[in-house]
Amino acid sequence: MAVAIFGSTGSIGKSTLEVIRCHPDKFKVKALIAKSNINLLERQIKEFNPEYVVVFDHEKSKELQKRLSGHNILSGIDGLLEVVQKPSIDTIVLAMTGTTALEPAIEAIKLQKKICIANKELLVSAGKLITDLAKKYGTALLPIDSEHSALFQCLNGERKKEVSKLILTASGGPFRTFTKQELANVSVKQALEHPKWKMGPKNTIDSSTLMNKGLEVIEAHFLFDMPIDKIEVLVHPQSIVHSMVEFCDQTVMANLSYPTMTIPIRYALSYPERLPSKEKLDFSKHSELTFEPVDFDKFPCLFLALDAVKKGMSYPCYLNAANEILVERFLDGEISWIDIADKLKKLIASHTPQNMLTLESILSVDLEAKKEASKI
Repeated sequence: MAVAIFGSTGSIGKSTLEVIRCHPDKFKVKALIAKSNINLLERQIKEFNPEYVVVFDHEKSKELQKRLSGHNILSGIDGLLEVVQKPSIDTIVLAMTGTTALEPAIEAIKLQKKICIANKELLVSAGKLITDLAKKYGTALLPIDSEHSALFQCLNGERKKEVSKLILTASGGPFRTFTKQELANVSVKQALEHPKWKMGPKNTIDSSTLMNKGLEVIEAHFLFDMPIDKIEVLVHPQSIVHSMVEFCDQTVMANLSYPTMTIPIRYALSYPERLPSKEKLDFSKHSELTFEPVDFDKFPCLFLALDAVKKGMSYPCYLNAANEILVERFLDGEISWIDIADKLKKLIASHTPQNMLTLESILSVDLEAKKEASKI
């Protein structure tokens, strides 16, 4: 299988390469794509010797080209599209963040490539557009997020009409036991200390506010074509049960595994096969599994996300883009942790919704939200 990794220097990209290292007979890295981290990308190129390389940042691309004269280093959106269009590449791992992945994703769908999704913006900002195109072209969209991978596996072979509820689990993040008073003074350092998962800064902050779970609910709504009132979130601090499906006969099917991203990545890459893994779940070390309801009063970002998808139209796209900028401002020390939700609530209240029918309209709303979130 010939794989192109969009976002190879990020946490998902690195985990994908870890899986490929374990199964060199199954997968070949054909293309590596990064935004600007050329130091790590250079090491990855030397190890995996991809046929194609893209650095989205033009200046960084030129710099890497000087270092690696034997490679043709592409750049920008044109570079991304050129890689997608290569006939020798059959699998696309979308691990890059932001709406930059939208255009390459649409092209990959039209070319009927196998798409492994770890990009939230793809389904949060353009869920209907992407899923409608996937149905039209018969393209597989395989989730890499542990929660959606779990749902995908639990739903495999089941009849949709017999599903009564999708249950996404959340670790609760670093502030699960904090009081509202304590949350008023949390630092960036505290917010970046996730108790279970190692992720990039943006996803880690989203996990601390539970916005990540709100975005995952929106993704699940589109990916599995499930009404929002049939999707629930439960806090599960141990992160062993990755998600569950409740059926009409009141049975619940759960997906459990050791908390590592390599397991859902391996499953998406190898689907419909299952490949051996060393990350064994030892129940003697995880004998207690607990579940709690979400405290929406302490974590209003989750409520805002659920409300946005219920309203529909451009609200999910606007929420996602505005949150991205507010998280950046928090990481830069410009606003407080509580400000993320407070400012987001004000921004959404002032948003004039639009129909999201085209890539152009999605990108327009995304840009509008980012501009307004940078000023509030």
